[in-house]
Amino acid sequence: MAHHHDNDKEINYVGDSRVIEKKEKMVPKDYSEFPGKTEAFFPNFLLKEWMVAVVVLVGFMALVMTEEPPIGEQADPTNTGFLPVPDWYFLFLYELLKFKWASGPFVVIGTAIVPMLAFGALFLVPWLDTGKERRPMKRPITTGIMFLALIGTVALTWVAWDEHEKQLASLPKGEAEAKIVDQRDPAYDIYKNNACVNCHGQNLEGLQGPPLRGVGDYYKPKEIMKIMDEGKGNMPAGMFQGTALEKKQLADWLSKQKTGRKITEEQ
Repeated sequence: MAHHHDNDKEINYVGDSRVIEKKEKMVPKDYSEFPGKTEAFFPNFLLKEWMVAVVVLVGFMALVMTEEPPIGEQADPTNTGFLPVPDWYFLFLYELLKFKWASGPFVVIGTAIVPMLAFGALFLVPWLDTGKERRPMKRPITTGIMFLALIGTVALTWVAWDEHEKQLASLPKGEAEAKIVDQRDPAYDIYKNNACVNCHGQNLEGLQGPPLRGVGDYYKPKEIMKIMDEGKGNMPAGMFQGTALEKKQLADWLSKQKTGRKITEEQ
């Protein structure tokens, strides 16, 4: 045994050969005496994780390339019958924010407190579960948190999708797809520049008066012109202020607004 003069460290020699014994080894420890208990993180454990990640990634990419993604209807600000719904993996959050205790005056609970509790529980798992057991039944805290999160996510997703399907089924036929027909027609400008827009809306969506989308399913041009002259329901006579030609153009254009459904007599 001797001391190195440069760094004043103790040096162990092998016999009298004056060869410095190297104590630091780059080879990971041998855990063969403890089978199934533990292993070296690098490279043993990390290599296994990388291999699994590569297999999952390749499978996911193959699925993405072979299956065409379901793209919804093209965005249209004039379609008031459209029911927005997020992607399936956000449906549980979408449904969560519908509850009274997580929206409105309690929106902070749904947007901050509940996610904080969920992510906080996930963050505290290493400190809550300090046992050496790896069997799920021997780890009640971790297993319980996992099952609660899984059951809650699946249940909220199912409720959200079921409610969306019921909303679609309750809409009159064609209402969800109703769009303004031929917006480039000059009659649309006649409509927007007249008093009609105050009651029926800029996009025929209906404000104080009934919506005009689909009005062509029920009325013909002559009947529409008669309503303009004589009024109907809460609409007084003589509301249209324009020439006879403009009136005919507007009536013809409104008769094109069809959705395949029938408007009730009250409308």
